[in-house]
Amino acid sequence: MNLNDLRHVKLVGESATPDPDVAHDAARWRAALLLAAVFAVSLWLVKLLEELTGTSLIHLGVYPREWSGLIGVVCAPFVHGSWGHLISNTVPVLLLGTALLYGYPRSARIVVPALFLAVGLGVWLFARASYHVGASGLTFGVMFFVFTLGLLRRDRRAIALAMIVFFMYGGMVWGVFPGDPQISFESHLTGAIAGVGLALALRNLDPRPPEKRYSWELEGEDVEEAQWAERVDDAPVPRREGRLPAP
Repeated sequence: MNLNDLRHVKLVGESATPDPDVAHDAARWRAALLLAAVFAVSLWLVKLLEELTGTSLIHLGVYPREWSGLIGVVCAPFVHGSWGHLISNTVPVLLLGTALLYGYPRSARIVVPALFLAVGLGVWLFARASYHVGASGLTFGVMFFVFTLGLLRRDRRAIALAMIVFFMYGGMVWGVFPGDPQISFESHLTGAIAGVGLALALRNLDPRPPEKRYSWELEGEDVEEAQWAERVDDAPVPRREGRLPAP
């Protein structure tokens, strides 16, 4: 038997046709990663534009309580103060964005624009008088959204995603407190609050995944049904005594 023949050999218990649920799940992962990557690339393109033109776009950040600073509600997440700032936000954007888009595609259509508005307006209203830029407010919002939904929904997918984001970025919790004056903790705090609020509001928007049934569970049910049917068949039929009514 050569290698070409081995490719067509089926393992014991292997299905002849691919599982459509697995294929659909993989397609969702790829689509989610692609969208998150597109957003991450856009951040790099903005920074590259700054470098090539020798200009700074810091004035497109949120400047609290100045009308001109409201432009940052939309623009601030795309602007970063340095390459280090951008690099530190890129991986969270990719991973947390993928988790959001994969796990909760319906909610994501609301969560992303809502976080833009909530973080931008929250910083504009309450933050220190300085330009606030960067995508970290969005990543904080997404992390708290995904983690809170895991606690609320408690289905397998929600719990798995919540555990992943917590173990990878649970340390972000400390970022909501004042610390380094060069870091906008106000963006982190408003993003976290908005993420929790959106999770409470949208917890039932995305359908829950169907419960996976394993073969040993189905076999156990078949045995129980057979035993029950056998007991019913063997049970004596009660006989009614008495005379038939007269015609």
